[in-house]
Amino acid sequence: MSKVTVSQLAEVLGVSVDKLIIQMGKAGIEVGSGEDAVSNDDKKNLLAHLRSTHGKSESDATAPRKVTLKRKSISELRIQGSGPRASTKTVNVEFRKRRTYVKREALQEAEQNDPEREKVQKALEEAQERREAEEQLRERATEKARVEAEETARQTAEEQARKAEEEKLQQEAEERVREETVKRAAEEEERKQEEARAQKLAEEQRRRKKERAKSKPTTRYGRAELHVAGGATVSRRRKPTRRVSSSSRPTEHGFSKPTEPVVREVLIPETITVSELAKSMAIKSGEVIKVLMNMGMMVTINQPLDQDTATLVVEELGHVATNAEEKDIELELLAEEPVPEGEGIMRSPVVTVMGHVDHGKTSLLDYIKASKVADSEAGGITQHVGAYHVNTPKGSVTFLDTPGHAAFTAMRARGAKATDIVVLVVAADDGVMPQTKEAIQHARAAGVTLIVAVNKIDIPDSDIDRVKSELAKEEVMPEDWGGEELFVPVSAKTGEGIDDLLEGILLQAELLELRADPARKARGMVIESSLDKGRGPMATVLVQDGTLKLGEMVLAGQEFGRVRAMFDESGAEIDAAGPSIPVVILGLSGVPFAGDEMQVVANERKAREAAGQRQDRHREGRLAQQQAANLQNLFDNMDTGEQLSVNLLIRADVQGSVEALKDALTKLSNDDVSVNVVASGVGAITGSDASLAQASGAIIIGFNVRADSSARKSIQENELDVHYYSVIYEAIDDIRAAITGLLGTETREKIVGLAQVKDVFRSSKLGAIAGCLVIEGHVKRANPIRVLRDNVVIFEGELESLRRFKDDVGEVKSGTECGIGVKMYNDVKPDDQIECFERIEVARTLD
Repeated sequence: MSKVTVSQLAEVLGVSVDKLIIQMGKAGIEVGSGEDAVSNDDKKNLLAHLRSTHGKSESDATAPRKVTLKRKSISELRIQGSGPRASTKTVNVEFRKRRTYVKREALQEAEQNDPEREKVQKALEEAQERREAEEQLRERATEKARVEAEETARQTAEEQARKAEEEKLQQEAEERVREETVKRAAEEEERKQEEARAQKLAEEQRRRKKERAKSKPTTRYGRAELHVAGGATVSRRRKPTRRVSSSSRPTEHGFSKPTEPVVREVLIPETITVSELAKSMAIKSGEVIKVLMNMGMMVTINQPLDQDTATLVVEELGHVATNAEEKDIELELLAEEPVPEGEGIMRSPVVTVMGHVDHGKTSLLDYIKASKVADSEAGGITQHVGAYHVNTPKGSVTFLDTPGHAAFTAMRARGAKATDIVVLVVAADDGVMPQTKEAIQHARAAGVTLIVAVNKIDIPDSDIDRVKSELAKEEVMPEDWGGEELFVPVSAKTGEGIDDLLEGILLQAELLELRADPARKARGMVIESSLDKGRGPMATVLVQDGTLKLGEMVLAGQEFGRVRAMFDESGAEIDAAGPSIPVVILGLSGVPFAGDEMQVVANERKAREAAGQRQDRHREGRLAQQQAANLQNLFDNMDTGEQLSVNLLIRADVQGSVEALKDALTKLSNDDVSVNVVASGVGAITGSDASLAQASGAIIIGFNVRADSSARKSIQENELDVHYYSVIYEAIDDIRAAITGLLGTETREKIVGLAQVKDVFRSSKLGAIAGCLVIEGHVKRANPIRVLRDNVVIFEGELESLRRFKDDVGEVKSGTECGIGVKMYNDVKPDDQIECFERIEVARTLD
């Protein structure tokens, strides 16, 4: 117990140390100075002395022995009266509480003086319990009355609302019936009046005609006399016809309700909204929405529909659908081009080099044009479409180098579309590979000539005959085997066979008679496009016909602009590019899509109009596709539950890489996980990209690009997930790993043992006991089992007992007899089989 000094106690009491020492001395407490300690007993003695000094005592009869506290509270309770128009009543409920406090000394004295204390105490406790019980009963009754009053009020309100709704609906129905009756009567009266007026007018016209036929007065010049109203002045200017005011006309309209369904011919443009389609059929929009819902589409009144869907809706409603011929600015652009005169001049062939990854396509071109393009590509594999114009001793050739790995299917298809001849490069040591077969399919689909270059013949284990036999299975037959395809053995490393390959290409070009007219306006195709930070949008264009000149207005897909600068494949600036020449142009309004057609137009107005029309079509098609995908996802989720999704935001240096990444990553989707590309584009990662990724929870992928300063700040503040890649395989592998992590685990069953039932024994305690022989694996008591009869599952459960002789065991191995008791099943028969299995969790994969 802690002690205090005299000085500390004096400070607490607010007296001087000397005075406190004198008082403590009078109380019989010996202290010498202010530093002496004072115990609790000393404090009590000092307090008793001071109280006695002031005339107070613990046993003072005048002191109160008990204190009684009373508390009263009033609350209001609202009760709904009975009847439809009853008002709410307010009831005041008063609660009274009383509590008595008694001195402990009085209780002790009462305990000593009162021999019947226990009886009194017990009576007090019983009275307290009764009061508490009564209080609880009152509270329950109050709560019950409140709940009943609320329920009664709610039921009354619902009944009144229901009756009011029924009365409103009945009044509306009666009003509609009255309106229809009045409308039909007005229509019938108007129709009769119109018929009477028409009949009267016809009779008047016949009468006037007869009168004119009887007498036709003529003028002195021999012409028929003009008939004018009496008193009117003949004038050269006809007086304006006086219009009848709407107030003088009858208020009833002359519309007659058709007796048969009206079949309308509906003109349907390429896209049309639901409201416009309903208006063209003179029906309500709700009817169109109802038909679309029956077709499995959830739409709104302002949602655009494509032409095919709108045609189905019109035919479903009994009308005739006709595709509207819209004003197409592109047809006008085609009509402006002059008809070519003559056959034109011979142009260089466009050759696309295709084949499997790492079969030597770029190395073959390097040797031909004496450059090292493959070394600049990440990972040594081509990831962009390269276009090169090469002047060889045999003649000039334009080469397109396409990627070989699986992610760039669209690039290979685009290269085959823009080419005249396809050179299929096949490694002599590898043979035909998956992308080789795909390149053959693209060449066949494009209908172009195919030349096979068997590369890497300088390797010791090369086998040209094996390549020929494998290609023959793909219907690519060599000339020396009686086929049509030219096979040329080459080596991109030593240069062997390169001259023969060029000679074969130029020979095929002469047979194809490739011609073009340099005097025409240029037309071509966008091979690749990108966004340069200093130059703006850049597009690699292959001129297919005509001559592209500096300063001309061009239209490329959805973009347009005037050619501000042109560069060849080496980076040198040029002023014009003829047929079969690849060039890089600057000055477009945006980055066009790879594969878009390019053409020179007369002026900026038509270019802007055509680009706007294409943008509108692309936007409407994308919206319709997104809506269809969202609705399909909605119905799929309704059937199969919620689907996990991985959102991606892709940025790359060129448009071809963007398309390849989108195509490769979206193919990773399956029934459980969906890969969604929320946005994609060309150029650096910007702050708006980071904001979009934060809002959609997307992973940012930068392919050969980096984030700018604002994007880096936003990424760091919001802790966004950003990944940079230069090889497409790494991006695909990382996203596949992320999706695999989302899939989680799945439970699989593994059969661990099989027992054959030889006989069945009955036990009064355990029921049916099957005498079995384990014929496969082992049987464990803790594992679940199935009972098979004629290889059909008739029961699935668990074991109740597993014994060897009279001993309980946990496991019985193959070739051992045992007794098995099946829990909750007694219909085991001889020759049945008991299958023991276990459930294990394994990680799910995309495969």
